[in-house]
Amino acid sequence: MNPILWTPTQDQVNTSQMEAFRNQVNSRFNINLKDYFDLYEWSISNISDFWKAVWGFMALEFSDDYTQVVDDDSKMPGAQWFEGVKMNFAENLLRIRSEKPAIHFKGEGQAVRTLSYNELFDEVEKLASALRKIGIQQGDRVAGFMPNMPETIIAMLATASIGAIWSSSSPDFGIKGVLDRFTQIEPKVLFAANGYYYNGKKFDSLEKLNSILDQLPSVDHVVVTPYTDSNHDISSVKNGILWDNFIDSNPSPLKFEQLPFQHPLYIMYSSGTTGLPKSIVHGAGGTLLQHLKELRLHTNISQDDTVFYFTTCGWMMWNWLVSNLAIGATIVLYDGTPFYPSPNAMWDIVDKLGITHFGTSAKFIDACRQEGLSPTNTNSLETLRTILSTGSPLVEESFDYVYNQIKSDVQLASISGGTDIISCFAGGSPTLPVYRGELQCIGLGMDVAAFDLKGNAMENEKGELVCRKAFPSMPIYFWNDPKGKKYRNAYFNQYPGIWHHGDFIEVNRHGGVTIFGRSDATLNPGGIRIGTAEIYRVVDAFDEVADSLVVGQIWDGDERVILFIKLNEGCKLDKSLIMEIKKAIRTNCSPRHVPAIVLETKDIPYTINGKKVEIAVKKIIHGEEVTNQDALANPESLDLYRNINELL
Repeated sequence: MNPILWTPTQDQVNTSQMEAFRNQVNSRFNINLKDYFDLYEWSISNISDFWKAVWGFMALEFSDDYTQVVDDDSKMPGAQWFEGVKMNFAENLLRIRSEKPAIHFKGEGQAVRTLSYNELFDEVEKLASALRKIGIQQGDRVAGFMPNMPETIIAMLATASIGAIWSSSSPDFGIKGVLDRFTQIEPKVLFAANGYYYNGKKFDSLEKLNSILDQLPSVDHVVVTPYTDSNHDISSVKNGILWDNFIDSNPSPLKFEQLPFQHPLYIMYSSGTTGLPKSIVHGAGGTLLQHLKELRLHTNISQDDTVFYFTTCGWMMWNWLVSNLAIGATIVLYDGTPFYPSPNAMWDIVDKLGITHFGTSAKFIDACRQEGLSPTNTNSLETLRTILSTGSPLVEESFDYVYNQIKSDVQLASISGGTDIISCFAGGSPTLPVYRGELQCIGLGMDVAAFDLKGNAMENEKGELVCRKAFPSMPIYFWNDPKGKKYRNAYFNQYPGIWHHGDFIEVNRHGGVTIFGRSDATLNPGGIRIGTAEIYRVVDAFDEVADSLVVGQIWDGDERVILFIKLNEGCKLDKSLIMEIKKAIRTNCSPRHVPAIVLETKDIPYTINGKKVEIAVKKIIHGEEVTNQDALANPESLDLYRNINELL
């Protein structure tokens, strides 16, 4: 069993919202659930009662009540949730009326800008009125090509207040990447900024924007925020108008259209690194209810908290962060590189803004470790209670780094889910200990298991992540998929009627979860399935190694493991280092994990959201085409692998 690195005090347990919810469930249903795991088992055995309890605990804004919670919790896809409800997503996020800060915005190299809840409401009112005047109505698509700034949230909330559908893409996406997404959904309005900042440099977005508009004829109005330049000339932008000229300075009162629980809210996209991105449509009620369950119960966020997540507007963690407004918390937006103007920039922001919940990626934590940062010695971090990590598996050494070099009395919640469900399958709980290298628990109401290829559930063994019962934040459909064929093929081909997520996991006997990476990237030498994260954990601990990537190659009727190493400056991949790496993998993993070949590379491909792209490299090695490279942060890195067979 892995060692425990953090345990909540009894007072922390007793005052947590998770404990308050457990007590409320016990009272309401006249039962005696003693701890989190009793509550979890009850939640997946009584799906309808569980979500009824969540609905009541969250005290949502709605006009018409539900007639039933779910028609059939075993029906996947197609379960109908909270029939009869009429509500509005934006109304729930704007229900706080006060001068309390709703948003702190820190753009790279800029002063902090703050909007109160009252100011946020007023700005949404002005923009929603303008959108209605140009004819935007329920079901229309409105898109954002925006940095992570307040105007993006204002545009989303104004869109949602009307019942139109919001979709966004980060401005650092390539032109093809944006078009691959937005041409599928045909937005009528596009919100954009004239540029963005990254690593001390200013990037112009207007030229890219014009190239996008040339191939996106559905857009009738382009609303431009002058973010990077005092020069507000947008005469080159087709159908362009500046934000201040577009908003209604004398608006009609903000009206929240009352809509069904499953009314479409967001269109999200799969990464698209191996084909055209899937356009995943998420419903308003399911997104809100699932987010509040995770934010309030699993993350223990209240109106007294200040919440940060390092994300772009194209990653689902942006949507997750924004939902904190429904709680009345203050959210912190950041646009730029996390290491500017100094490597300690993010930890300085924690102190400056009093952040209580700090969300980031496993890659960022490892980068801090490699940079030799020790925030525990350079920063106060007095307000910081929780560190959240997602995007890729958080290796055991990163757990050690957090507790040794960042803060020893913090809850480290590694969380895992996906754009597909706009939420998490597994994550944290304020009432449970943190074990080294593990996610604390499976999420309430999520009937998750590890399956073998024959569909048998396994405990303490690696398998495919599945969910055996329906949940409210499942996609309501895919765009342009009228018969649901793409949707079913995406999640229900492997195990009919059971959600198959595509992650390789293990659920252990004390309820902890370990993620070993994507199962489509799982290695299979000699028929033994190996998660890539197992190898990364060992290799990335070497001081000489800046980064690594491991793939499987079909070879002589079997599969062999190939390991690519990106070295730190001044280091050399010689026979001695290769032998040390192989020995460490053999000792810490198994002989099957040991790579057949170790090669040096100058770069590792990542998506814009910080995920390693193993599948694309595997396709290249096997002579297959990699489409949609605009989804990558560094598509040029793939060129390093195109002639790799000459070295094998």
